[in-house]
Amino acid sequence: MEINIFIAEDDEHIGNTMKAFLLDAGYQVELCNHGETAHQRLMEKKFHLVILDIMLPGMDGYGILKEYRRQDDAPVMMITALSGDGAQIRSFDQLADDFIAKPFSMQILLKRVEALLRRSGALQKEIQYGPLRLNRESFKAFWDQRELSLTLKEFEIISFLAANQERVISLESLINRVWGFDYYSSEATVHTHIKNLRSKLPQNIIKTVRGVGYTLEKYNEA
Repeated sequence: MEINIFIAEDDEHIGNTMKAFLLDAGYQVELCNHGETAHQRLMEKKFHLVILDIMLPGMDGYGILKEYRRQDDAPVMMITALSGDGAQIRSFDQLADDFIAKPFSMQILLKRVEALLRRSGALQKEIQYGPLRLNRESFKAFWDQRELSLTLKEFEIISFLAANQERVISLESLINRVWGFDYYSSEATVHTHIKNLRSKLPQNIIKTVRGVGYTLEKYNEA
């Protein structure tokens, strides 16, 4: 499974160095040096991790983060040369997942990237939830040892929910993650896929949170 990382950094040397280290670590990396261009790209493509410099030309990192959080909940790391606690506090208030101040070592950057991807479930080849096992490389799903016949969209839905087992996933986040930002889907489309998915699971573990979205029920072995 390819892990796609997006970097928005206007300092050419820092941006290219980060990209080189992440490429060497086996990630797919896209680099952008302008805020408005970065914002547009994030609306067009899904990434597993986003790294944003705060002081970008055109549109700063705060603005990009604010807009991005309306569309996606993938982990975001903020980077800056600004001193003091204010930048960190504002970043976390706007739902950034991590913050690193310049200058920083590339080894530390890599470890933080690994931690964020591990926490989000992106590095997991398999996800286990009670008797449900999902292989994200073969796109196969099993309940105990029995393979489930899921469509690709059904697999992506249950994988997204299983990777965020303690969270309620909004309809908007689900649409953006499974269908993409440029797909204009109605709530009825999502509800239909959820209904079909539930019919294929031996136990209904998908809970509807009315007015918000979906989450996974705690598995009941009884």
